[in-house]
Amino acid sequence: MKNLTIIVPCFNSEDYLSRCIDSLLIGEEALEILIVNDGSTDRTAELAEAYKKRFPKTIHVIHQPNRGHGGAINTGLRAATGRYLKVVDSDDWVDQTSLLKLIETLQQLSEGEEPDLLVNNYVYEKQGVRRKKTVQYTTFLPQDQSFNWRDVKFPIGKYLLMHSLIYKTSLLKEHLPPLPEHTFYVDNLFAFWPLPFTEKIYYLNIDLYRYFIGRSDQSVNEEIMIKRIDQQLSVNYEMINYYTIIAKERCSAAKYMRQFLEIITSVSSVLLLKQPTAENLVKKRQLWRYIRENDNRLYQKLRLSLLGQAVHLPGQFGRRTTIGVYKVCKKVYGFN
Repeated sequence: MKNLTIIVPCFNSEDYLSRCIDSLLIGEEALEILIVNDGSTDRTAELAEAYKKRFPKTIHVIHQPNRGHGGAINTGLRAATGRYLKVVDSDDWVDQTSLLKLIETLQQLSEGEEPDLLVNNYVYEKQGVRRKKTVQYTTFLPQDQSFNWRDVKFPIGKYLLMHSLIYKTSLLKEHLPPLPEHTFYVDNLFAFWPLPFTEKIYYLNIDLYRYFIGRSDQSVNEEIMIKRIDQQLSVNYEMINYYTIIAKERCSAAKYMRQFLEIITSVSSVLLLKQPTAENLVKKRQLWRYIRENDNRLYQKLRLSLLGQAVHLPGQFGRRTTIGVYKVCKKVYGFN
C-alpha cells in the first residue's frame, strides 16, 4: 500500500497540469497519483495519458463526463488505495522539499499512532505579487506531535482550507458523504464534513501546498463568486444543516466547526452586501433567519461574534464599513 494518494481533479487543465504533476513526481515510490479528467475538451486527457505511460506504477488516469470539482473528488476517493489522501488542484502545485518531508513523516508513523488528520501550511501564489503570503499554524498548533481538538484554540479568522488537510483515506471512505456535483466551493464541505470523526491530529510545519490565485477566470475570483452567490449559499446551507444535525456539541471538534461556519457565513454575507440589490439583501436575511430557526443557540453564537456583528452594521454606512473591514482583511491575509 502506498503511503499517500493524491487526487488531481482536472478540467481543461492543459496549461497547468505539467507543473502540477511534475511537482509530485519526486515522491513517486511512496505516492499514488490519481488524475481525474472531468470531461475536459482540450489536451488534458492526452497529457494525463502520457504521464500514465511514463509512470505506470505511480500515475493512474480516470476519464469521466463532467461532474464538477466535487464529482471528480468523489471518483478519486472511490479509487484511492493509499493510507492518506490529499487533493491537489491541477492549477496548483506542491513544494518538493516539503513533499519529501511529508512522505518521511508518514513512513515513520507507527500503526496505532496514526493521526486521523495531518495539517500542513500553504502559500498563496498570487499572480503578479512578489511577496507571497504563507498561511501557517505555528502559534496555536503543537508541532510534530499528535494532539486532539481539546488541546487547541483557533484564533478568529483562522481555519483549515482543503489545501492544508491530509485525511486518513479510510476515514474519508467511511464518513465523507458524496460531495455535490456541478457545484463550486465544495472544498469547504471536504474540509468540514469529516471533522466530527477526527480525534488525533498531527501538524507538520511545512509550506507544502502552493495555491495559485489571482486569475480572472478562477472560481474564487471575487466578481465570479458574487455571480455564483447561490452556489456559495448552497454550500453554506449544507454546512449549517450538517453542524446542527451531526456535530453540534456531540464531538470534540464542535467549537472549531462553529468558528469555521462563522467565517463561511460571514463571507456569504459580505458577498451579498458587495452587490446590495433588494434580492441579495433578502437572501442575507433569509440565511441568518434559517440559522436562528434551526438552532437558536448557534444563531446567538454566530450573531454575537465579532464577524457576526460586523456583517450586521445597520444602513448604507454600516454596509460600507463592513466592506471596508473586509478589504483590509483581504489585504492583510492575502486571500482572493
